[in-house]
Amino acid sequence: MKFNLLLSFLLFYAINLTAQITTQWGPDGFVKIENGSGGMMAALEPGDRFSRDHDQAGDINGDGIIDLVIGARSDDDGATDAGALYIAFLNRDGTVQSNQKISMLEGGFNETLVENNFFGYGVAGIGDYDNDGIPDIAASAPSRINNALYIIFLNRDGTVKSFVKNLVTVGQGLTAIGDINNDGRIDLVACDPNSDLGGTNKGAIDILFLDESGQVLTNNTVTISSESGGFGTGLEDNDKFGGREVAMLGDIDNDGTLEMAVGAFTSDGGKGAIWILSLNSTTFNVESKLKITEGLNGFSDVLTTGANPNGSQGANFGHALCKVGDLNGDGVPDLMTGANQQNEGWGYILYLNADKTVKTYTRMNNTEGGFGFSLTAEDRFSRSISFLGDLRGDGTIAVNYGAGAGAGSAGALYLLFFKPCEFTQQAGLNHWNRGNTLFTNWSHPTQMLTSDSLTFEQCTFKAFETNAPYLTYNFNDGRCICKDSTATLTASTELSTAFINECSNFITSDINDLNPKNQAIVYPNPTYSELFVEIDQTSFRDDDRVRLFSIFGNQLHSSNINSNQTKIDLSNYPTGIYILVATVNGISETFKVFKE
Repeated sequence: MKFNLLLSFLLFYAINLTAQITTQWGPDGFVKIENGSGGMMAALEPGDRFSRDHDQAGDINGDGIIDLVIGARSDDDGATDAGALYIAFLNRDGTVQSNQKISMLEGGFNETLVENNFFGYGVAGIGDYDNDGIPDIAASAPSRINNALYIIFLNRDGTVKSFVKNLVTVGQGLTAIGDINNDGRIDLVACDPNSDLGGTNKGAIDILFLDESGQVLTNNTVTISSESGGFGTGLEDNDKFGGREVAMLGDIDNDGTLEMAVGAFTSDGGKGAIWILSLNSTTFNVESKLKITEGLNGFSDVLTTGANPNGSQGANFGHALCKVGDLNGDGVPDLMTGANQQNEGWGYILYLNADKTVKTYTRMNNTEGGFGFSLTAEDRFSRSISFLGDLRGDGTIAVNYGAGAGAGSAGALYLLFFKPCEFTQQAGLNHWNRGNTLFTNWSHPTQMLTSDSLTFEQCTFKAFETNAPYLTYNFNDGRCICKDSTATLTASTELSTAFINECSNFITSDINDLNPKNQAIVYPNPTYSELFVEIDQTSFRDDDRVRLFSIFGNQLHSSNINSNQTKIDLSNYPTGIYILVATVNGISETFKVFKE
């Protein structure tokens, strides 16, 4: 009975978003990975385009920590711009413990590349394709002379065991989209923004299905462009539909179709756009679509126009995309993207509605988002994005952002951490009075907004940026006031609501401090199939158990914990969010698990 009460409390605490507690995901620091920084030791040179694409590659070396594959498509090993990629073995804090280069000259990749081959232009983690217990990767080399998609089978040390070369598609970007045809293998999308299908540089994507050997099943490939795959009208010449990555969102509107976000980063005069495609779950052709750009379908930010130093035009919104799960607790998965030519490059979190429109958005750049970046003018932050998951094993998530495209730079990767932050609503209608104001968009003397109305998500990010412990928000007019710890709670006559930001450094009360932990870690998270629970102890009791629950509290799995590592097979569970509870010595820890 005691355990059931504790479990009910933990599930309620982790899942339910009530009027008293609202959870928003906010910044929790970053690691910059580049040559000689963040543990990355490689002979990178200016112009290598390191981090042009990247992806989580699973636990390659078997140490229980997710590893990365990072492209460097203009590396000069063997020939100018022949290309290369790196396997980065990570520490839990996001730094690199070691790295292995794969090129024409290193890593056992016995392939002849040519000048301007751009091997590593697109990379993706594809799981264990050859069933040897080691995750494998995919990499593209989109040269007209030697165009190929490589499925690379790895050794534990990150070197190449063998590879399969597919001469079937152009991939200026690759995305692993999970197993959408349910054949037990992860599927890929190859992006070709320069495709002339239907017009000049209109762009296209190929949905690729592979057999167990890594060969592309060409007869099953689904091409989506302005003249194929059911897309229909909407694309113009030079839109560059396809971008560099897509994001498979799943069935967010619960109508039986699969939603996929695809960028068209030079549309609308270079401002850029994102298309949300609803794909038939059998044919994967487009059944409906929705365009997101400045002033359309809920996205209201102003995107830049005009010439850029590298010769491109406009903000290039939608150049890269990444699904990141539900970051504002409304039950709909959200989307990270960027406008990599907007000033130093801006990252965006797009909070989506179930109808695929944008509910609201927040920005990440040198002055906004709470990370404290020092990006240079031509860094092109957000030129590539990938989801890493719970790298630290503490309930946070990590997302990778590529940058460092300026002159003289070899390229850089920013590994961003986001943590769930609770905003505790104070009973009744109240506001924080007196104290020092850290941010406000409201004038009390005039009783008017001094700048744009903010959504609640945007207001919480102002609290993150200013480390404000106290937040006043008005859901009627969008006023947002962040106060320091000297403020006092006062009854509101203007229908405002007062919140405590539990993530602020000035707030010391934390439920996690009140309960001892088992120091359990759960990985990989997200997962396509197997999930591992590791406990930092050697003796166990008969009542030590691991249990898996749906988000509605239904128990789906239960098994004993009798060793340091417990495996749970999620391959037959639907894509979605689950709650895992590990109980050892009467102490329970709760984890949110993402099944891709």
